[in-house]
Amino acid sequence: MARKLITRVSAGPYTIEGMSLGGVYPSLRVPQLKVVLDVGMPIRGFAGTDHIFLSHGHGDHAGSLAALLGIRGLLHRKKPPRVYVPEAIAEPLQRAIAAMAELQRHSLAFQCIPMKVGDEVKLRSDLYARAFRTHHPVPSLGYLFFDRVSKLRPEFASLPGAEIGRRRAAGDPTLFETTERHELAYATDTLIRVLDTAPEIRRARVLILECTFLDDRKTLEASRAGCHIHLDELLERVEDLENEHVVLMHFSQLYEPGEVHSILARRCPPSLLERLTVFAPKRGTWP
Repeated sequence: MARKLITRVSAGPYTIEGMSLGGVYPSLRVPQLKVVLDVGMPIRGFAGTDHIFLSHGHGDHAGSLAALLGIRGLLHRKKPPRVYVPEAIAEPLQRAIAAMAELQRHSLAFQCIPMKVGDEVKLRSDLYARAFRTHHPVPSLGYLFFDRVSKLRPEFASLPGAEIGRRRAAGDPTLFETTERHELAYATDTLIRVLDTAPEIRRARVLILECTFLDDRKTLEASRAGCHIHLDELLERVEDLENEHVVLMHFSQLYEPGEVHSILARRCPPSLLERLTVFAPKRGTWP
């Protein structure tokens, strides 16, 4: 895929790159986290990524996994990637990839990691991922990426440094508390109530959120029937979003990229616009 077709944006310390068009090819990568989010398009530059998270089994989100694994086999001498999926689709996904491997008579190796709501995995020493519930007609998940840090409990803040060091060396379990820093959340193909069933995503530093429909070309009722978010209902929840950055994506083919930007600029209040990143090309047509 030519680089000019890839959308690339910044949200705080993170780069989000890839392609996203509702119903066609959502596939994102966050290089700083070294993760790929969904595989609706087999983007060659993503093939070396070791951690792939699938939100659900629809073809526009998971249908290009076999192709991406094939590219990885051609270009990278690496162990099979870990692919994290909703538990209910793990077995059929493995059967589907096995069938594709048989068709091409070449291994499409990957490690399938079934995930349930609340399950977490450690990706590296300073990064974890936890699955949360999303709301779609098929089994689906969102993913929260975070790290854990030990902080001195407030009641010990006045202790001299030497005393803190002595207690730490003695293994005092009361001295520190472990807290989570929620860095990035990914929620796609879901109803707006994900903000209530997974309230922690409203406090992640960066929230990547679907917003498939933007105006009256699709009614709110029709949007909800398909289990997608409409801008009308998102605007009612702006004050609930504590995120430093909100990345909207998965826009419908009803809109050309330039329209997406103009509608959001016109309709969003300043409190959202100042932290909004639009994951869509700024001009032209969708790739």
